[in-house]
Amino acid sequence: MRAAEEYDYIIVGSGSAGSVLANRLSAQPDLRVLVLESGGHDRNFWLKLPIGYFRTIYDPRFSRFFETEPSEGDGFRGIGWPRGRVVGGSSSINGLIFIRGQHEDFDDWQRMGASGWAYEQVLPAFRRIERYQGGEDRFHGRSGDMQVSDLRSANPACAAWLEAAQQFGLPFNPDFNGASTYGVGRYQLSLGRRLRASASAAFLRPALQRQNLTLKIKAHVTRIVIEKGSATGVEYMQGGQRRLAHAGREVVLAAGALQSPQLLQLSGIGPADRLRSLGIKTIVDAPEVGENLQDHYQIRLILRLNRPLSLNDDVRNPLKLARMGFDWAVHGTGPLTVGAGQVGGGACTRYAQNGRPDIQFNVMPLSVDKPGTPLHDYSGFTASVWQCHPESRGTVHIGSTDPLAPPKVSPRYFAAEADRAVMIEGVRILREIHRQSPFRELWTEEIVPGPDQQTDAQLWEAIRTTGGTVFHASGTCRMGTDDRAVVDPQLRVRGVEGLRVIDASVMPKITSANTNAATLMIGQRGAEFLPVV
Repeated sequence: MRAAEEYDYIIVGSGSAGSVLANRLSAQPDLRVLVLESGGHDRNFWLKLPIGYFRTIYDPRFSRFFETEPSEGDGFRGIGWPRGRVVGGSSSINGLIFIRGQHEDFDDWQRMGASGWAYEQVLPAFRRIERYQGGEDRFHGRSGDMQVSDLRSANPACAAWLEAAQQFGLPFNPDFNGASTYGVGRYQLSLGRRLRASASAAFLRPALQRQNLTLKIKAHVTRIVIEKGSATGVEYMQGGQRRLAHAGREVVLAAGALQSPQLLQLSGIGPADRLRSLGIKTIVDAPEVGENLQDHYQIRLILRLNRPLSLNDDVRNPLKLARMGFDWAVHGTGPLTVGAGQVGGGACTRYAQNGRPDIQFNVMPLSVDKPGTPLHDYSGFTASVWQCHPESRGTVHIGSTDPLAPPKVSPRYFAAEADRAVMIEGVRILREIHRQSPFRELWTEEIVPGPDQQTDAQLWEAIRTTGGTVFHASGTCRMGTDDRAVVDPQLRVRGVEGLRVIDASVMPKITSANTNAATLMIGQRGAEFLPVV
């Protein structure tokens, strides 16, 4: 092993939180900051083009693929979870939807022991990271690094869907990042003038101009070095060699909800019985490391339109395809600028509490089996529904001492019976929206799950056998004030000095919506906790 490289802070992971941390810490010129990323550079064109996530999310050059443990809730299939393995992490391959979640999500965190994380306390951090094109107000920032854009693509089928949802009884919501997520409207996106605004583009790349910030790619961290109860550095593999980096101040894990708990366990921080069974010396018996795993699970309803309003049609029309390219290149508008949902919103089933939406819709004027496969050869339209507040909890645990082996990921979808009931009603509500004019006039048949799926039992079978992840893994290094919490509200790992976890794994409870905006906020808040003088 080579002699240790010396830094003040070591950040493991260049994803959403890691990029924010690197930017904020390196702004202090006297600090030496190292970022270790197991993937490569994010220079590929498809990582820049907003709609490019269709090509990149399952591409092994940019994504690491984790197979979950099969269970009843997923029809004993096991579900693939791609996670970004590239500079920018999952923010470089995600669907660009920028939505923070309900105000009450963060108030829930506070009640669960995450002191100082209530909505009014995290709102300044949300505003600080954001450069919203709509301007500054109580909810939005205008001078931050992350460019946030309103939708720049109009589709008549999506417009008709919004009208139908309002006829169903849902109000129009002009800003899901404002006062409420209730109602339907157009999603905001992490989008610059023409290109994806990943965490790398917004925070990391500008900071790399500073001489005190070092980024090492294809550097896979194998363990945290802990001496006399303090984290002093990390070991990592790069170019076939084992290397050592020393942290004079702190080590920060920002490797995400799957690999941050994996690294803790490999380093002797986790459930003592499990570590002992693998021959790992227990440094801290932390039984909740890898517990509390949460994700959103969705089912897609696919319709066949009766007129060519789908992107399925447009991509096969050379003139329309050329127009898409022109609109994107010249104006920064059109279908090439969209994310994983154009319109959608939040609604309440009969199980909703205190008027908080418990389901979210995601709507796109296209249809496909999954990203990376060809669009269907008919005029397809997709609307998905997922449960905002799942009660089911899963686990992430190592199965071997090999740091390159994936951990065992067990989401345990629908282990809680209540989750099944909410999703079944979510499908029924979505179907009711589809029956409202003017949207009803636009489609001829429901392809998936199909008109023969009507009873609760049939819908449950369709949900568990055809649904899947929304890519929102979180919660596996829960923060709180109780003794079992993995990190405290300042994100310090209990039982070890000089070690923090700052990423989506610290969420006590998953946010109600897409998780990237909240993860960026966690990065900002985490940077504010770190001692820099």
